[in-house]
Amino acid sequence: MSVTYEWERKSMRLVGYDYSKPGFYFVTVLTKDRECLFGEIEEGEMRLGEMGKIAEGECLKTSEIRKNIKVDCFVVMPNHVHGIIEIMDVDGDPGKDNVLESRPGKGTVLESLPGKGVLQYALTSSRVGFRSPSNNLGAVIRGYKSSVTKQINDLRNTPCNPVWHRNYHDHIIRSLEELENIREYIKNNPRRWKDDPENV
Repeated sequence: MSVTYEWERKSMRLVGYDYSKPGFYFVTVLTKDRECLFGEIEEGEMRLGEMGKIAEGECLKTSEIRKNIKVDCFVVMPNHVHGIIEIMDVDGDPGKDNVLESRPGKGTVLESLPGKGVLQYALTSSRVGFRSPSNNLGAVIRGYKSSVTKQINDLRNTPCNPVWHRNYHDHIIRSLEELENIREYIKNNPRRWKDDPENV
């Protein structure tokens, strides 16, 4: 039986939320018409084709291109990519302003302790400051999709062909438990392909 989590299906941006705010975001980007461009699942493992290797390579490059962005984990599936994107403070310091919000609009957040790694947290108060719109979640996804599209169209000699569904699914991760659950979901996604709602 297929199980669908609430955070799998969210497709609209949260109105009024600042998507440049430090924190963890679960994102899914789908190919146009859910076409299986990136490879296939064999015995519960993803086997990347040439286009899948492009999609994977750009995931890995994302953290290099933007100082305040870290791809926490990701998986390239036959027709979509799941990933957890961490937005850090403008200096790219994960120990200073790496926020998991307990509730929207509240001043209490969970913050990583310097030098202790992503899974150890302490309570602190939130910080508000100007952040460049070029480093918000939407800009990261647009840049990723654009780069993958160009490389795939160069590969198959199909200039201006759409590769992606025009939107993306996102979910703001609000607790350590949820972060761990989503990491586990991403890790196990290839094994669940048979029951995946995107498997058409």
